[in-house]
Amino acid sequence: MQIQTPDWVKHAVFYQIFPDRFVRAAARKLWLQESSWEPWHVPPTLQGYKGGDLWGVIEKLDYLQTLGITAIYFTPIFQSASNHRYHTHDYFQVDPILGGNIAFEELLNEAHSRNIKVVLDGVFNHCSRGFFFFNDILENGPYSPWVDWFKIEGWPLAPYDGDRPANYESWWDNRALPVFNHDNPSVREYLMEVAEYWLKLGIDGWRLDVPNEIKTPGFWQEFRDRVKAINPEAYIVGEIWGDSREWLDGSQFDGVMNYLFTAPTIAFTAGDRVIREYVEGRSYTPYPALDAKGYAAKIQKLLALYPWEIQQTQLNLLASHDTARLLSIADGDRDSVKLGTLLLLTYPGAPSIYYGDEVGLAGAIDPDSRRGFPLEADWDQDFLDYHRQLIALRHAHPALRVGDYKTLYAKGDVYILARSLPTETIVVAVNAGTESATATLPAMPQALQQLFGESTLKQTANELEITLPQRSGCILGCNLV
Repeated sequence: MQIQTPDWVKHAVFYQIFPDRFVRAAARKLWLQESSWEPWHVPPTLQGYKGGDLWGVIEKLDYLQTLGITAIYFTPIFQSASNHRYHTHDYFQVDPILGGNIAFEELLNEAHSRNIKVVLDGVFNHCSRGFFFFNDILENGPYSPWVDWFKIEGWPLAPYDGDRPANYESWWDNRALPVFNHDNPSVREYLMEVAEYWLKLGIDGWRLDVPNEIKTPGFWQEFRDRVKAINPEAYIVGEIWGDSREWLDGSQFDGVMNYLFTAPTIAFTAGDRVIREYVEGRSYTPYPALDAKGYAAKIQKLLALYPWEIQQTQLNLLASHDTARLLSIADGDRDSVKLGTLLLLTYPGAPSIYYGDEVGLAGAIDPDSRRGFPLEADWDQDFLDYHRQLIALRHAHPALRVGDYKTLYAKGDVYILARSLPTETIVVAVNAGTESATATLPAMPQALQQLFGESTLKQTANELEITLPQRSGCILGCNLV
């Protein structure tokens, strides 16, 4: 079948926002001005709220626009009894702590006026035990009309008492998260209508939480059909950490969160600096350290895994709310973050920046990776400028967005790639080593100009010699017309 993906995603730069931790609006309703919020700049706890909201996000849209962001991916925003909101209470109501539906509609309008897309997180495998339909079962037992909406295994149910069997299927045996019975046509129809409702309101796509755990045949094919019927350019991206060919055949998702890019990129740029306790036992493996040849092999394998149309709409990332932040993974090594960011923003697909990474926010594994966005006085301005420059270059050069990808050189600690269109070629060179290094390549059709970073070039009719300082990278470019 012919694969069609949203064109805008190929040109997008995403920014992932964890709403409770991004910004708390200056003006809030009186009943939300509570002293019970955790202090913003102290380490977060698993269950505490810091009180970030969507009104605050609206206040930061100009900042995001200046950074070069063209799409926001929100972790869940629906009514919930958890700071991360993966425990959904009501799929049709934005959490009142975030400002409710009114704040979200205002945010959507303000974002779209700046040509910023909005993608929401859909938790459709499971819900919260506070979800009305499940709560009715807790009240009425087998007499509830919603019994067949879940996978009940016996009576009585024990949603809180760990000394008794739960008697219902829950996500990873977490009693707080009862799993839907997706084989029930009513459940299926309900979830489809949730997706359609928010698309009709104007969102630009769905990021799907653990979609691989929904086993009902045809579920995601129907989801795609109904989403695309409302907006053919809506983005559907799944949270699947490994080989995703099963879901990327053109009949289900447009892309996945591309942890198969994340892992080798960290292993190459951070190398032996990686703090193993932050990554071991996780669903991705940014270790052991890779040299340039090893990195090239991983990237070539990844590029061969999916059709090019899918490669261009993968959601590429270095960190998320489910991982430690790269600055902490790399034991505070700033060059690791810079080199990883350089590779992220020059790779095919849509780069995604986890809120705060662009200003040097650190964070170990959850909940530490979900810290409050720092005050401007605490921003790493060098990091911020680095991100702004790279994002601007990506926007300015089509080859960095949709050009072919080719490895030109991979020896020792030096990795060089080219992104090419008939009109231009962009060369990206990275030296992950602790000493300066020189790479010799065949000559380019036209003389290369330095667009970003530091390097020394020697260009002859037959050869191109690039010398890079230690732990550095550069971007070179030439027009072909």
